[in-house]
Amino acid sequence: MRFLNRRSSTAKDDSRVPNGVLANELASLAAKEEKETKPAGSELLHTPEFVDAKIRVHYRLIDELNLSQIEKMDRAELRNEVHGFVADHVATERLPLNSQELASFVEEVIDELTGLGPIEPLLKDSSITDILINSYEHIYIERDGQLERVPMRFKDDAHVLRIVNKIVSAVGRRVDESRPMVDARLQDGSRVNAAIAPVAVDGPLVSIRKFSRETFDLDTLVRLDSLSLNMAKLLSEIVRGRLSVVISGGTGTGKTTLLNAMSRAISPKERLITIEDAAELQLQQPHVGRLETRPPSIEGDGEIRQRELVKNALRMRPDRIIVGEVRGEEAFDMLQAMSTGHEGSMTTIHANTARDALTRIEQMIGLSGFPMSEATVRSQIASAIDIIVQVQRFPDGKRRVTSISEIVGLEEMTIQMQELFRFEQTSTTDDGRVLGDFHATGLRPVFLDKLRVAGATIDDQVFHPGR
Repeated sequence: MRFLNRRSSTAKDDSRVPNGVLANELASLAAKEEKETKPAGSELLHTPEFVDAKIRVHYRLIDELNLSQIEKMDRAELRNEVHGFVADHVATERLPLNSQELASFVEEVIDELTGLGPIEPLLKDSSITDILINSYEHIYIERDGQLERVPMRFKDDAHVLRIVNKIVSAVGRRVDESRPMVDARLQDGSRVNAAIAPVAVDGPLVSIRKFSRETFDLDTLVRLDSLSLNMAKLLSEIVRGRLSVVISGGTGTGKTTLLNAMSRAISPKERLITIEDAAELQLQQPHVGRLETRPPSIEGDGEIRQRELVKNALRMRPDRIIVGEVRGEEAFDMLQAMSTGHEGSMTTIHANTARDALTRIEQMIGLSGFPMSEATVRSQIASAIDIIVQVQRFPDGKRRVTSISEIVGLEEMTIQMQELFRFEQTSTTDDGRVLGDFHATGLRPVFLDKLRVAGATIDDQVFHPGR
């Protein structure tokens, strides 16, 4: 079954050279010109000349595609079909590729045809956690917590914009001059943010937070030195005991990863409703309902915000509500849910410290429009939230839980909070690694009796400073 009408204009006559012969000729040509013209390694395929050639091949393939057939083909069959077409094009333009580079070039053309072009190989690399496109020429990745530039590039800004439109249209969203910023997700759950002109001055800006195929639990985070064993045991019992939790931290600190790990302790008998801007939570329970916000249509209507979803979730008989991140007036509705029979709900928030998280929540409640006094707002926060977990990303790229704090009540207009565990940095090695210790502060949590009533078995010695 073929998907190409082989009417290629790249050849000057109807004769065809076998692919093996082409490969040998190309290898010979590459060996002859290697020292003079070719950059080292695979960077050759990412020079402007080859990026431009790849786009031309892609556009010519579009003219000859049988779209109804290509959707039924697996990648191996598609590769065989594309190989001959690309080999003809490479030979005609006398591109200095050996057989291995030709095979890589074919893969890149297929990525351009069916995937997301130059960044498709980066999406397949499990060691990469973030892909950052600063312009068509500059692509960065995060690996092991460190940023590095990669040789991949797009042809121009229009090429980047075409890939962005391909991403956002797949989830029913749009991006244009009238709405130049958009949040979306890929099919595997990776989170995408894009900004284009006029807000992006030097060309489209795209940030992709890759979806981890590995499902982390608290034991895994202990092995990664993100928290101590005693901290993991306590967080697990906190979830089982249905205490309401806010996970606080900056961008890229691992808030969602920790939320996913903690959610593993939720009973499979409970009904969970998740609410997110772009669905990325990986809950393992069998009874999960997922809700996602919707931006306004091109006419400016039809927008569905997190606040509406939180209100609707209350009518869906949830045992717990999990909000991916509170960032506005939905904070009030989330606190209402925590205070009215949905204990054990969880959410994340952007803040540098646990105290800052409380301040931000207070400010968000002010956006809800309800006329409430400062005392009423703080009383609501103190009664709804039990635990604040602070996470931080250190200069060496390591994410750690730096604090577990308990809210114990309201006293003289101040929300009282006590820290139970903390991470203290002791030094930094010559190669930049951060060293430090997790330890208890010595304070016994007020909620301990509640957890024991719920069946938790926690030794008081866990909270001893020497442990």
